[in-house]
Amino acid sequence: MIIQPKTRGFICTTAHPEGCAQQVQQQIDYVKAHKKLSGPVNVLVVGASTGYGLASRITAAFGAGANTIGVFFDKPAEGARTASAGWYNSAALEKAAAEQGLKSFSIVGDAFSDSIKTKTIDLIKAEFGNVDLVVYSVASPRRTHPVTGEVFSSVIKPVGNAYTNKTMNFHSGEVTNVTIEPATDDEVRQTIAVMGGEDWGMWIDQLQAAGALAEGATTVAYSYIGPEVTHPIYKDGTIGQAKNDLEQTAIALNEKLSASNGRAFVSVNKALVTQSSSAIPVVPLYISALYRVMKDKELHENCIQQMYRLFAEHLYNSEAGSHLIRIDDWEMREDVQAEVMKRWSEIETANVPDLADLPGYQDDFFNLFGFRTEGVDYEADTEPAVDIPNLV
Repeated sequence: MIIQPKTRGFICTTAHPEGCAQQVQQQIDYVKAHKKLSGPVNVLVVGASTGYGLASRITAAFGAGANTIGVFFDKPAEGARTASAGWYNSAALEKAAAEQGLKSFSIVGDAFSDSIKTKTIDLIKAEFGNVDLVVYSVASPRRTHPVTGEVFSSVIKPVGNAYTNKTMNFHSGEVTNVTIEPATDDEVRQTIAVMGGEDWGMWIDQLQAAGALAEGATTVAYSYIGPEVTHPIYKDGTIGQAKNDLEQTAIALNEKLSASNGRAFVSVNKALVTQSSSAIPVVPLYISALYRVMKDKELHENCIQQMYRLFAEHLYNSEAGSHLIRIDDWEMREDVQAEVMKRWSEIETANVPDLADLPGYQDDFFNLFGFRTEGVDYEADTEPAVDIPNLV
């Protein structure tokens, strides 16, 4: 079938297998072109199929030669429906890892469930013995609690007061004002339950109890803080409340793991185009302006560049004394933020091409699904059914 992008709001409902494979290969090539890394040997990535999770797995495998297990919740192709991008990404990664002689396995299912945790632990013990790095990069709108069975749904809302600011339709470039009503207490509670640190803690506890966590193991989860203009909808909103919980979990896990010389971190990463960030009002306009400024200053990094820098300079730095690692440091530079805010105050629909990088945002969005990838013939007949070689 000929596979073209089909969008609905901030969602693309199709993905291109060859485009996704090419995107994965580009990330692999970037890592292999840089200095070989030391540190991880056996790595578990929970939320491994897209974005920072995928880039973490690629960095560990092709930068450090680590064996990896990726856990993710993606769907294969069915009839005229393509697989999800994460499925195609993982298939490409597995193939490349096998060609390099690396052990690599994929588990598809609900990472929040005890059954997937048990399945993962059994695989670790059978194939690796234990893991020395656990990356937690789960992004989900819902979670079913494995003990109580309660179903939680997250929301993207301010806390306390309604919030009004500029936003942008990243398909059309139209800039409008948006007002978002504040979350209820229960919406805050449910968002924390989905996006906070409880499940990360459950993973580490169960790995440790099963003897599947190596002496001196490291674990890291990902977060974002951002500038003041996004704070009401992000840092001070429901997502921020959940990320605060994530940080508290890191502190608790660090204390727990320190008994075996282990460490726990939250890495605060740069704003990038993801399906999740595209859904947050205000953020697409901010990212478009940020991209323009950072590219002009030659400071822009994509997912794989951020993750390589995290692994190379921070994650295994024995001097890291805080539970927070800030690789959003270039984004938050004073000169960068001053220029972004200047543009923010001036930006409207008519001058978006002059003040922001809308084409860059759009390209990154469609790249997530394997589209707009150089070297791929999107008019060619393409087989949507792709197997993941080491799917357990």
